Order: sequence, then C-alpha cells, then structure tokens
Amino acid sequence: MEKFSQFRDRGSGIAPFLPISPDRSGLLLPFHVFLFCLRLPFFISACFSYFFFLQWLPIGSLGRKASLWVLLGIPGIWWVDLQIDGVRKGSLAMHEKRLPQPKTVIASCFTSPIDALYLAAIFDPIFTVSYPYSRKVRQISLLEAMLRALSAPELRPPPNARLVDLATLLKRNPDRVIAVFPECTTTNGKGILRPSPSLVTTPPATKIFPVSIRYSPADITTPVPNTYISFLWRLFSKPTHCIRVRIAESVIMGSTGEPSPQPSSRAARGARRPSYSYNYIDALDASEGNQEENQTLEELNRSLTNEQKALLGQVGEALARLGRVRTVGLGAEEKREFVSLWSKRR
Repeated sequence: MEKFSQFRDRGSGIAPFLPISPDRSGLLLPFHVFLFCLRLPFFISACFSYFFFLQWLPIGSLGRKASLWVLLGIPGIWWVDLQIDGVRKGSLAMHEKRLPQPKTVIASCFTSPIDALYLAAIFDPIFTVSYPYSRKVRQISLLEAMLRALSAPELRPPPNARLVDLATLLKRNPDRVIAVFPECTTTNGKGILRPSPSLVTTPPATKIFPVSIRYSPADITTPVPNTYISFLWRLFSKPTHCIRVRIAESVIMGSTGEPSPQPSSRAARGARRPSYSYNYIDALDASEGNQEENQTLEELNRSLTNEQKALLGQVGEALARLGRVRTVGLGAEEKREFVSLWSKRR
C-alpha cells in the first residue's frame, strides 16, 4: 500500500480512503454463503416494496420507520449502542431535548449506506448533498443518499441542480430534521475529512447535532466507490452487525468554547440581529451562487469569517471525539485522486 502513501494524513498517518479487509471465512464459508443466499432475496423484495410502494402511501412517520427497521433487521443489524454526551445510560427518555428535533440539523459522519438508513429509521430527516466548494446543498431522497455512499465523490453540483442553503430548507420544512454529511464523501471511519462550508448557512439559533456512527465488524464501510457486490457480501454473509451511535451536544453558530445545548448570549444577539454574512448568503442569486461554486479552496477559506470557521472546527472535532479518531487534512478532492489511482491499480 506504499503506492497510496500520498493519501495518508501527514500529521497522523491515517489513511481514511483504504478499504477495510474482512475476516477470512475459513471453514465457515458454507455457512456465510447460506446466509447470503437466504437474506439477499428478502432484502431486495423489502427494498422494492418500500421504495416503490410503501413510502408513497399515507402510512405516517411511524409506519415508515417500522418498514425501515425491517430493512435493518434483514442483514442482522439488531444491536444499536446509542449514547448522548453527558447522559447516563438508561436515562435517555429524560433527555429528549438533547436529541435532534424538528428545526435542527444533523451533521453525520459518512462511511456506509447504512448511515442514511439508520438515520431515516430513527429521525426521519430530509437528506442533503454537500459539496466541498459550495455553501449550498441539494435535497435528495433516502435511496439517493444510500446510493451516494457507493458513488464516486462529486466536487461540484451537477448542471441545473436545484441548490438551496440550509436556512431556506429549514424554513420550508419546520417539522423535519435536516441531515447533512459535511465530509461530502465516504471514508473507512478512521478519520474525519475537511468539512463542507454548507453548515455555515444554518440560522444563528439553530442547533447542529454531530452524530458519529460506527460498525462492528467495520468492513461494511464503503470508502471505495462502486463496490456493490463486495458490500452486499459483507453485509449479508455475517450473522450480525452492531452499530455504535454517539450524539454530541449541539453546536450553534456564534457560540464560543465548548459546544452547548443552549444558545449563548452571542448566539442570542445573532438571532435578534443576523450577521452581515448570513444576510448575504440568504440574498445570493443564481449567478452569484455559480461564482461561489467556481471558487478554489483557498478563496473559499478566505471568504469564511472566523465565526464560521470556528463552527466547522467544532463540528469536525466533535465527530472525531465521538468516533475516537482524528481530523485529517484530506477531503473529497484527495478522495477523487485516490479513486483514480485505485481504479488503475485494480
């Protein structure tokens, strides 16, 4: 793997784009083949039923969540270890306000198609796509969010894409949670990539909840795109998979120091008198948005205020702390170069 040493973080040596090798089956190979052949038809049938019929029927949020838990149960995802910062185990019901609620934003790590499926089964959010050089996002469906975990990274939005900032999306959907994947592309879970600037368009008083999702075994992560067959094999051939979910205290635009579940005085002042940068983002027209998408990374960093940089730094550090990993100086652009080199090697 020395050929890919250039895609290791210089400070920590972490390689977030290399796939995790699964354990060898050995004598249990016939059993794994049996599980794979048994589960795959059920999963395909359940996916077809939900995405083409059930999600369009008036079954309500509870009905959709129950259907999604069936999808999670078929591959053996039966145990979820959920913890919230500062909340003791067994007392989650007493701290519902410390969970993502409508009019809040989830900033989740991105490692596998199961990320979006789990978030949909718990919070029923609106999924979005973030881009490294744009403050705006593109709204997508749950199926698109799952397939993006197996797709190559995109540095720019597709032509004629309908982009919107998070403030507008929250205003249009006051009864929903917004899910953002700030890393813009998948990793193997060993590091947190540079975050997209899309999070800086949240209103001043809006809570952003960093959410870390880890798996055991960890080989169902999909850092390399188009690995459909190997992902399905690892997902369905193992008897069980466990999910470890950690939710940090909320981060708020304008807060200082440690993330806080309540708006700070500075954030409250920002809520009453929005900053110039926030009003400017809201007032961007289509032509100005296209100019922003053509910015380089250096130009984009210079356009961010210290307050906005602090917000992105807090979210990245929270995700790293929750996942017990480190932030790395790599992003979607380096991932794209890695995929190109990996494809030639293969």
